[in-house]
Amino acid sequence: MKSIDINCDMGESFGAYRMGHDEAILPYISSANIACGFHAGDPATMKKTVSMAMEKGVAIGAHPGLPDLQGFGRRNMAVSPEEVYDMVVYQIGALAAFAQAEGGKLHHVKPHGALYNMAAVSHPLSEAIAEAVYKVNPEAVLYGLAGSELVNTGHHIGLKVAHEVFADRTYQADGTLTPRSEANALITQPAVAITQVMRMVKEGIVSTQQGTDITIKADTICLHGDGTGALLLAKAIYEVLKQQDILIKTIGND
Repeated sequence: MKSIDINCDMGESFGAYRMGHDEAILPYISSANIACGFHAGDPATMKKTVSMAMEKGVAIGAHPGLPDLQGFGRRNMAVSPEEVYDMVVYQIGALAAFAQAEGGKLHHVKPHGALYNMAAVSHPLSEAIAEAVYKVNPEAVLYGLAGSELVNTGHHIGLKVAHEVFADRTYQADGTLTPRSEANALITQPAVAITQVMRMVKEGIVSTQQGTDITIKADTICLHGDGTGALLLAKAIYEVLKQQDILIKTIGND
């Protein structure tokens, strides 16, 4: 039976009492990427989100970003590989500590926002991230944009990697995501998002903004938990995958 992981960015608020859609979405995903305080989140939110994920049997991942609270980590910054290595080690360590304190363990690492997109095309930055993950926990899975420099470098270093595809983002002909600053970067219609997901998972193909189809490897599907329609989209994708007899499970849980 074909299987796929569904991940969602979580813990991106401040104060454990403001969790957005996080708790409601957890039943429809298999992996949670939890903000580590640099682009969003704080200790109370990290602890609460880890606890909620564990209660639902959802894998715990660190979601390190650039130190940019005001810009939600979505603005490019001039950072060196050394700086990226340090900030990723720091953030992974924080999340892993909360997981251990709650009786769980770190399963994966997925960079956030601008750091994710910068590493997708930069070998020095992807190497810094992959090395940070490997040195903190060589058993952790590195999530990155499908076919990107980040997953290729992670694999070369010796990490298990997950090629990530997006339900609610559009693609360029080179396999990168359409920048959020451009028109049509986001997919807001659930039917369109579901069609894109099914093509990527079943056929290994995605349509681009240039009107062509490109091949794509799909190990895990990303859902963004901060959108107004996030919960409805999560439910819809979950149900369609189930109807198509596609097993939803965490990467590495064989």
